[in-house]
Amino acid sequence: MTTQSGTTEVGGEPGRAEAREGFDEITILWISEGMSCDGDTVSLTAAGQPSIEDVVLGLIPGLPKVNLVNKVLSPSLGGEDFLAPYRAAARGELEPFILVIEGSVPNQNIIEGDGYWTSFGNDPDTGEPQTLNWWIDQLAPKAWAVVAAGTCATFGGIHAMAGNPTGCMGLADYLGWEFKARSGLPIVNVPGCPIQPENFMETLVWVLQHAAGAAPAPPLDHMLRPQWLFGKTVHEGCDRAAYYEQADFARDYNSPKCQVRVGCWGPVVNCNVPKRGWMAGIGGCPNVGGICIGCTMPSFPDAFMPFMDEPPGGTLSTLLVKPYGAVVRRLRGLTNDVVNHEPKWRHNKRKLTSGYDPHWRA
Repeated sequence: MTTQSGTTEVGGEPGRAEAREGFDEITILWISEGMSCDGDTVSLTAAGQPSIEDVVLGLIPGLPKVNLVNKVLSPSLGGEDFLAPYRAAARGELEPFILVIEGSVPNQNIIEGDGYWTSFGNDPDTGEPQTLNWWIDQLAPKAWAVVAAGTCATFGGIHAMAGNPTGCMGLADYLGWEFKARSGLPIVNVPGCPIQPENFMETLVWVLQHAAGAAPAPPLDHMLRPQWLFGKTVHEGCDRAAYYEQADFARDYNSPKCQVRVGCWGPVVNCNVPKRGWMAGIGGCPNVGGICIGCTMPSFPDAFMPFMDEPPGGTLSTLLVKPYGAVVRRLRGLTNDVVNHEPKWRHNKRKLTSGYDPHWRA
């Protein structure tokens, strides 16, 4: 099913384009049976730029035809009918496909005796549950690309916090950070608890354009996150950032000012939600009064708890900025007062006082 040509940098020198044929049809096999609340799939349905419907209906120019298999969005009634494409892919009879994993991956090796943490269907021969780990082992090496949706799948998330009994981890921890799919792409991590809808769809569309041969591989950072989405901090896009610069900090959650002193981790968290908003450009945690708790970060949640306590570096950073911020705030206040008055020549008297000189020559 190769019909188009394109370029890619995967496996080659940076900036060097190599000819590659693209696909005109591809299947997305989405498994949300990781340790998960299915919140990423639910969030996905709110995307609008583009929506998942636009992709599946073929309304995005240049993309291959997409066959999406997802338990929440599938027209199948379930059971073996729903599992059929997964089984075909495991047998090597379905190509090409993109594997999307939602939810963290538990450690089956720590279980003594029988038992499992999470499963997806039953073995047709024995009737025994087939674990998520078994499906990943079967499908990931055969997948054209592998995408981790949400913080649980990317880095382990809530289920992988200290004291958990499951030994949970992110997909890259399970497969190895050096893992490469058949396309040569590493795992593509799109964190978020849950995913920001447009962040995920934008990344998926880029992967699909790459599959069609119409785009190079998406640029990823050292944690395999899309660079253009997670290259800046929450603070750099926050509506409240100017209050930090002026050392004007909120003392409670009703204030419109910077929330660092009441628990916000925005200055050190890689996330674009304040700039992008949550749905239709609206929202974004600090923009609407919620503190950033670092849910897109590899060390979430452990490094950010207890939530709503001031971050360890918050006191020092706010003390350092306080003298500068106080002076700047007052100087800006004086200038603001000046520019909040009209010039004196705007009047309705009989004499022109604007400084206009009809006889002036250069």
